[in-house]
Amino acid sequence: MMRHRRLLPATILLVSAAMAAPLALADPPSHAPAWGWRAKHDARYVGYTGYRWHDDFGVREGHCDRNRVSTAIGAVIGGAIGSTVGSGDNRLIAILAGATIGAVIGREIGRDMDRSDHACFGHSLELQDDGHRVYWDGARPGMRYTLTPAGRFTRDDRVCRKFTLLRDFDGERIVRHGSACRYGEGEWRMIDG
Repeated sequence: MMRHRRLLPATILLVSAAMAAPLALADPPSHAPAWGWRAKHDARYVGYTGYRWHDDFGVREGHCDRNRVSTAIGAVIGGAIGSTVGSGDNRLIAILAGATIGAVIGREIGRDMDRSDHACFGHSLELQDDGHRVYWDGARPGMRYTLTPAGRFTRDDRVCRKFTLLRDFDGERIVRHGSACRYGEGEWRMIDG
């Protein structure tokens, strides 16, 4: 009788473990964060306004992969900065567009930025969380940008974000604060204020 009392808890534990094992091997529910297999095989990155992107170009990890960005931009033959880079599900990457880039962040930064820099900037505004930095190497050797998106706000019914941009080049560090608003799917434009 004593022996049966000792075996009963062990048997219950063994049966419970056997029943739970298949549950542990099941896929996570669809509402769970995308980690592991699903993150690698269903790579859809949700943007700031809910738009789903197929690639984050490393932005979510804090480093915009300029080489991959350049390839994506080059794949769109005849495309220009802004809304013609792609549309709908064909859009490859968010872009910082508009003629006011230099006026808002300063000519010394704006004149050195090319399309890949604009894409890293725009995609970072699109995908990165507030307060999380994204860095990338600029077009010129030794040039590095660090963008930190900040607070969200609306202006004229558009989603906007504040940001801090840091540029390091040849030992000179320039910091600028600014704001940009979203015009269409993944097109960000600088604004005053």
